[in-house]
Amino acid sequence: MKRALLVIDVQYEYFNGALPISYPHNSFENILKVMDTALEKKIPIIIIQHSNAQDAPTFRKGSAEWNVHEDVLGKSYDCIIEKNLPGSFTDTPLDDYLKENNIESLVICGYMSQMCCDTTARQALHRGYGVEFLSDATGTLDISNYAGDIKASELHKAVLITQAMRFSKVLSSEEWISSLK
Repeated sequence: MKRALLVIDVQYEYFNGALPISYPHNSFENILKVMDTALEKKIPIIIIQHSNAQDAPTFRKGSAEWNVHEDVLGKSYDCIIEKNLPGSFTDTPLDDYLKENNIESLVICGYMSQMCCDTTARQALHRGYGVEFLSDATGTLDISNYAGDIKASELHKAVLITQAMRFSKVLSSEEWISSLK
């Protein structure tokens, strides 16, 4: 089965912007590690970059926080796809790219677990792709809004449990790397 690695929204907004990722603590290092493995195994790497309008509080196109992290961009990758909504398939050329390259399965890493990673995994399943969701190469932060409060660790765990119910095969980075041998 031909797979591709999606590196979703690893942008400075999540490092020094309004949404600093806090859990799991080693998620960024694991993203870089799975990128290295994908390169070694000749698995295509697709970088997804979120963009908002200039008046948005986060991910303003062209702002420093909008930029993809330099350590991600410093690695070889196949393409960058820009999106404006949580799902990487919505109004983007992602599905066309995957079909043109005979990709049958996607590996999800990046940010945030419960938003863009979760939405993209669900969209992929709905389009007939297999999905592997990397538990320690995705991440989130504590959330507080009018619906309530939740710690990053609890939110992340809830997403992984939900993904494992139907949408994805949830694996650690090491489990995924070992499965490629």
